Amino acid sequence: MKAKEEADLPGAWSAYGRLLQHLRKQAGLNQQALGEAIGYSLELVASVEQGRRPAKAAFTTAAERVLEARGVLEVLQDEVDRAKLPQFFRNFALIEAEVASRFSYDPLLVPGLLQTEAYARAVFAGHCPPLSEEIVDRHTEARLSRQKLLTRVPLAELSFIISEEALRNPVGEAEVMRGQWQRLVEVGELRNVEVQVMPAEPGFHAGLNGPFVVLETREHQHFGYVESQEVGCVVRDPAEVSAFGLRYGKLRSQALNGAESARLIERLVGET
Repeated sequence: MKAKEEADLPGAWSAYGRLLQHLRKQAGLNQQALGEAIGYSLELVASVEQGRRPAKAAFTTAAERVLEARGVLEVLQDEVDRAKLPQFFRNFALIEAEVASRFSYDPLLVPGLLQTEAYARAVFAGHCPPLSEEIVDRHTEARLSRQKLLTRVPLAELSFIISEEALRNPVGEAEVMRGQWQRLVEVGELRNVEVQVMPAEPGFHAGLNGPFVVLETREHQHFGYVESQEVGCVVRDPAEVSAFGLRYGKLRSQALNGAESARLIERLVGET
């Protein structure tokens, strides 16, 4: 690994690695013995301890069991996963993890919180300039980890408006899209999630200026978020966030309702 890449490694990985090393030594194990006990290679254990690679949830679960860590590694897992996200997105991800409600409009792609692994991998694989396989894996894992928001307790109120064009855009092979559409139908049946489709009809609607997100935290703070070309901006100004909320309300009235949206998506499944 190059010196600059090492300098850019997230602090959460280093903190996890130092704690893992401390627990391993307390247990009287060397890296090879720990690797054998949890089913991972010596090289991987060493990389995790040195903060050069992030621990996956399965690694943490196994290490917790063998080292009798009593949850101290699991406490850091969310931070380790969040640090796998692109740097521009991490501040927003911190806010998103604690929301009471999250409403989003997505005109170009299926939103990350609803993507299947195959769809997310296809999105990252198409990145320009190209990403290494390791980075594609890392970003995909982080995106899937964010999806805990769909079912975490207390439940968050979640609303997604997705353009019909985004649903029809073939990201990946036909099987990838079929799985993605089926996933949308399943998630839309959760009682805290609403999925609506903005039909592909000519004319003006309130989302033509681009994608955006409106959030409310458990402390009733309100934020907006906009993102384009890997530049993300958390919006805090109350007047601007209020405007986002007004636009989103208008979009909900212009989009197909939940039942109509589910029928449209089911038709897409049937067409493939």
